[in-house]
Amino acid sequence: MTIIRPDKKVAMCSDHAGFELKNAIIDYLGAKGIATDDFGTSSSESCDYPDFAHPCAMAVESGKDYPGIAMCGTGNGIAMTLNKHQGIRAALCWTPELARLAREHNDANILVLPARFIDKDTALTIVETFLSTPFEGGRHERRIDKIPL
Repeated sequence: MTIIRPDKKVAMCSDHAGFELKNAIIDYLGAKGIATDDFGTSSSESCDYPDFAHPCAMAVESGKDYPGIAMCGTGNGIAMTLNKHQGIRAALCWTPELARLAREHNDANILVLPARFIDKDTALTIVETFLSTPFEGGRHERRIDKIPL
């Protein structure tokens, strides 16, 4: 996995709809020796995704963690919340190809998954693709530079 930095943890967060998938991803990464920083939620009881998205975004934005993975039912609400933070480029991905392009073309730093619309195996393939795809730079760099910080 190329984008994970040895001195960083992968920031993780979800709401209740993504709780089980988040834990499965944490277990998957842990089995690969990849440390995570879990910003919640800690149960499948109904909760509000911004409560967990903001601390996750701040950890990535500050450089404490890199990259991040977040999920809620559709992925939309948590992605909108994450992207309110300067320096965050959260990408909602439901296929490995979207994850690859989000990294290659957009230098996405938080992967967002729609927990109610993909199965665990698909999610893990998307995670693997996201974490193993470097930013292509080149013509994409000037576009990224136009996103305000």
